[in-house]
Amino acid sequence: MMQALELIALRGPDGLRLGERPVPSHEGMVVIETHAAGVCFPDLLMSRGKYQVSPQLPAVMGQEVAGRVLEAPRGSRFSPGDRVWALLESGGHAEVVAAPPERTFALPDDVDYVDGAALGVNYLTSAFALHRRGDLRAGESILVLGAAGGLGTAMVGMARAMGAVVHAVVSTDDKVATAREAGAHQVYVGDGFRDAVMATTGGRGVDCVADIVGGDLTVQAVRSTRPEGRVLVLGFTNGIGAVPSNRLLLRNVSLVGAGMGPLMAHVPDLLTGLSVTVVEALAAGLRPLIDSTFPLARGAEALRRMEDREARGKLVLQVRSDTRETAEPALTGGQ
Repeated sequence: MMQALELIALRGPDGLRLGERPVPSHEGMVVIETHAAGVCFPDLLMSRGKYQVSPQLPAVMGQEVAGRVLEAPRGSRFSPGDRVWALLESGGHAEVVAAPPERTFALPDDVDYVDGAALGVNYLTSAFALHRRGDLRAGESILVLGAAGGLGTAMVGMARAMGAVVHAVVSTDDKVATAREAGAHQVYVGDGFRDAVMATTGGRGVDCVADIVGGDLTVQAVRSTRPEGRVLVLGFTNGIGAVPSNRLLLRNVSLVGAGMGPLMAHVPDLLTGLSVTVVEALAAGLRPLIDSTFPLARGAEALRRMEDREARGKLVLQVRSDTRETAEPALTGGQ
């Protein structure tokens, strides 16, 4: 048996408890001893019954893990003892998990387990949005909305690693330092960022916007973009925005959907290519910005911190005590 953080009621953090479950062992899967597990926004939505997939209770959430391989199918590239990170459908908040080989990736020797657990959702999503959907090039400028959260800091760090000039929007003054630590060159506070962006860019606007927030800010994102620029739609924490089509026409701006999940079924090797982009950024010195870590038994506190919008970067559960172990000293912080 193993310990797992179970969702027993759709009451958000209050619906979680530490329980016991059988150790998973599935033919064709990579069985991983979890050392650290990420907490992501879909976990919060699922805990409230607001996610696109309804969990069958009791359920174990968690889509991101890092740890050591216990078992691996023949021909999977992995062997017992290998350090890996993986992206799961769910089940990551447990001492042992089973991951598909195509969603399991080697963890570089100089990246510790806490940082490895932060890669699965936010950094693969960032690589997908910026590289595949946004075609972001070195020297271009990008504006990241919601830049102090887990996905926002990942987007800032990845864009910086790709050689972009990074502008960031945060909601309050106390989040400015977080965006800068993640790698932002310029930070704006509050919803009325459009005029400041245009002033900073000499009236031109940015080449690209990563919109994680949605709501009324999507229109401002379009207005902050240069002619023939693009706005990447990644999320709707402030609700789904309605963009008047004349704004797109008059500025010749492209509104681009960036949903990695829906495309994975149609592009089987999608994650493999994205993982290479992430590992290249790690090799160049990128590290996730970690807000805080919690033991597995206190996972509800991590989810509550996310729900209260107090997190400044990534939240990670320390499932085992050696989560900061690396083969070589690790770099920390953003770019």
